[in-house]
Amino acid sequence: MYQLDQIPFFQEIKDSKNILLAGAGGGFDIYSGIPLYYSLKASGKNVILANFSFSWLNKTNSENIFPFLWKVKAEDGEFSGRNYFPEKYLSSWFLSQGESVDIYAFEKTGVQALKNSYNFLIDKYAIDSVILVDGGTDSLMFGDEDGLGTPHEDSCSMAAVYQSKSQKNFLVSIGFGIDHFHGVSHYRFLENVAEISRDGGYLGLFQALMEMDEAKRFQSAVEFANKRMPEAQSIVANSILSAMEGDYGNVHKTARTKNSELWINPLMTIYWAFHLDAIIYKNKYYDYIKESNTMGELHTGLLEYSKTLKYLRTKKQIPI
Repeated sequence: MYQLDQIPFFQEIKDSKNILLAGAGGGFDIYSGIPLYYSLKASGKNVILANFSFSWLNKTNSENIFPFLWKVKAEDGEFSGRNYFPEKYLSSWFLSQGESVDIYAFEKTGVQALKNSYNFLIDKYAIDSVILVDGGTDSLMFGDEDGLGTPHEDSCSMAAVYQSKSQKNFLVSIGFGIDHFHGVSHYRFLENVAEISRDGGYLGLFQALMEMDEAKRFQSAVEFANKRMPEAQSIVANSILSAMEGDYGNVHKTARTKNSELWINPLMTIYWAFHLDAIIYKNKYYDYIKESNTMGELHTGLLEYSKTLKYLRTKKQIPI
């Protein structure tokens, strides 16, 4: 039984000792977990960081420790010419704060290969809980919505962790309103949260505010990466940071969004927490991707699922 003065998500993990905190959707998703990382560490948890990576990991000198899994250190280099390596710059930022933190990076692959990489880390660190972090809300799309955002990486991570050895699995989503940029209906997001809530899979909200040390660390890490990857600044991370800093409306912290209209708002800094199992049970395309071994096979599974759809829940605006 949960209590009003406690957040159900933190009640669920209170006995967890070794937690794998992983970015679900690639890119900068792991940065969205920085406030949570420091909160978990402060409560005495051992926290390992990982990220589904968009970096060209085979063009780095990071250590390939398992098929499709790399250990990224602060001093590692990237040699593709893209200057895109958010995991390296996050590790470098930690070092600038006096901490030595390696970031594990999952290469883009299918569910089964990713599951094996998760199980490697689960065994290596005796992980008892995995927390996936999604910057944005498209991970909560069930598959019959008109506008799924960018579901490939999120769905791959969720399916892999669901099948992994971990005893407890969760998803936290931060950035309400960001995925309007990607065509997601937040009316449908809230509808899906309500459905998951009816099934007992919704674990409440908590929020990162600039008055908190955890939020200030997030600000520092994002600004650190912005300076080192000026052409690849994260739309999601910078939008969340804008909201934390009190911006509202069509505010652009990065030039990457200059030709679009944004809705920076205070709800962007809220974490929505869920049992991962409850989301998978509602996911209508899970069976089409669960056995995929490559990202190509996952894409094919999503395409095959889309051919079966006879009805889409149309995009709707929140009626307020």
